[in-house]
Amino acid sequence: MKNYKNSLLLVLLFLMGQVSIAQFAAQKKADYFFSKFSYAKAIPEYEKMIEGGLNTEYAHQQLAECYLLIRDYKKSIPHFKLVINNSSLPTDYYFKYAMALYANGDLDESEVWLKKYKKYNKNDSRVNRFLKDGNMASVVFNSRQRYEVEPVTFNSTDSDFGISRFKGNLYFASSRRDEITGDTYGWNDEPWLDVFTVQEDNPLSVPKRLKGNVNSKFHESSVDFSTDYKNDTIMYFTRNNFYDKKEGYGASNEINLKIYTAKMVDGEWVENSNLKINSDYYSTGHPSVDKSRTRIYFTSDRPGGYGGTDIYYADIHERGGIQTPVNAGPIVNTEGNEMFPFINEEGKLFFSSDGHVGFGQLDVFSTISDEDGKVVDIINLGTPINSSSDDFAYFGLPNGIDGYVSSNREGGMGSDDIYKFKFTPALDVEGYVVDGVNNKMLDSVQIKLYDQITNTLVAQTTTDENGYYRFPVNRKTTYMIEAVRRTHPHKNIYFNTSTTPKAQKLLRQDIVLDPVLDLKLLANLNKIYFDFNKSDIRPDAAKELDKVIRVMNNTYPDMVIKLESHTDPVGSNEYNDDLSQRRAKSTYEYMINHGISKDRIISYKGFGKRMPINKCTGKEDCTPDELELNRRTEFPIVQIKRGILAFN
Repeated sequence: MKNYKNSLLLVLLFLMGQVSIAQFAAQKKADYFFSKFSYAKAIPEYEKMIEGGLNTEYAHQQLAECYLLIRDYKKSIPHFKLVINNSSLPTDYYFKYAMALYANGDLDESEVWLKKYKKYNKNDSRVNRFLKDGNMASVVFNSRQRYEVEPVTFNSTDSDFGISRFKGNLYFASSRRDEITGDTYGWNDEPWLDVFTVQEDNPLSVPKRLKGNVNSKFHESSVDFSTDYKNDTIMYFTRNNFYDKKEGYGASNEINLKIYTAKMVDGEWVENSNLKINSDYYSTGHPSVDKSRTRIYFTSDRPGGYGGTDIYYADIHERGGIQTPVNAGPIVNTEGNEMFPFINEEGKLFFSSDGHVGFGQLDVFSTISDEDGKVVDIINLGTPINSSSDDFAYFGLPNGIDGYVSSNREGGMGSDDIYKFKFTPALDVEGYVVDGVNNKMLDSVQIKLYDQITNTLVAQTTTDENGYYRFPVNRKTTYMIEAVRRTHPHKNIYFNTSTTPKAQKLLRQDIVLDPVLDLKLLANLNKIYFDFNKSDIRPDAAKELDKVIRVMNNTYPDMVIKLESHTDPVGSNEYNDDLSQRRAKSTYEYMINHGISKDRIISYKGFGKRMPINKCTGKEDCTPDELELNRRTEFPIVQIKRGILAFN
């Protein structure tokens, strides 16, 4: 019988797993857009979750943040209000809510939540830095550190930067001396940059100079891959211009950048064209082409910009021609330098700038767009992507988790180094609480989350109507979950997030609770009372008996019970024995007449006045209410599941 029970539970948990997978699929798309900074695209997906009743609390949290990031403060506030008082909510949401209220003009209410946030985050220097500048999007994004960064194994003692990826290989610019012969470049006494390639997932792979004629005696860097109108692969790359073997050619005889294309011919990359948007009088470089090959982004210091170098874009004609360049606008560009644009899979623009407020010199930023695709704000990606030095050439992989960035921060091997980053998404624990006897989901279960090391309560919640719960948790932490319900004794579940993969966003912890063997608790039963000297079922007693019948028929259909009736102490034993027996019989007959089969009530018996629940001995020392307490019917459980006896 035990094996039978376990088999049923396994089947149930499998089915719950299928439900959870369906929920996972529903929010997977929304979380993907969120991780790719495509907040406007994430919004309708989270709204679908709410419409379908799927993990609604989480969806409201995400919607509040999405609307805040696209500067639609009014729409963010209702979602904040639905979750802001939940004890399981991370405290950084207090700050976000305060910012939304402030932007909406609710200054007094904003101050309340800002003070609450400061109570839990007294030394949040990242937030203070951006709050001073007023960049709300960066404040929101940097309220939690989201990245881990480490140097790649193929850095050299010279300059290495600007990763791109194609067919399992990484392409980057390097001035490493051990591979290059020839002149050094004037300002840093390093060789000229060439494009190198290395196998991405092979730590033993040695970088090799790109085969073909892309590399020359001058600088080549900033590679990107796309296709032409024939769907053939082409490479975009940057080269400093030259003319008649001179190192500079232009109005001031300066070395400017140009974008070229190359094609693969017999296993080698061969230069193909010089883009028409190039000029000998200003720089055009650092190309990045969107996934659909409809637009190219680049850096240029051409006349008419906002500062030193700006981010521009140009549409690509279906036959491959590059249209008129357009400045990306004053939200992106400043009086400083913006450069190294990168377009991710969802069309989000990343770039480096020394003109926007940051942690050092060049910092990496992302744009935020509204529902119409219009850029409304920028986000500083924060530490450790950014440092007190130059951080640039951001390149994100399609999974929204991994990528590369270049930096001349302290601790590197060369003047510029390449670093691999991993975006660490928020981690939640979720699960369903199920009754161990009838395999039904349990609502209203109180779930408490404790940090085992500090033995402190971290958060608490209750399961919803589907028996579902969810908590945000930290990584590299040991936890205990305590689950308790009035009808089910408490149970402790232990888990550790130390080995949870960085890309994983959810942990599953289902909980099985066995019910108490007390029908009064299971049915939320009030006492069954009788009028003095009567055995008739009173209307209030009938309501209570209907509760018992529902539990036996609907909740625990294999339950078998006894009926026991009791009287008050007034009268003789013989009289009360007879009265209690009549009361037991009337209770039995009511239940049988209302759908309980006879074999599920193995006996009904009256115990007279022999088992009082208080010290009453008669009318002389008891009030009418105290006497009534003894006139009752009870329901000892003999069996709660077929073949499993509650007691002998």
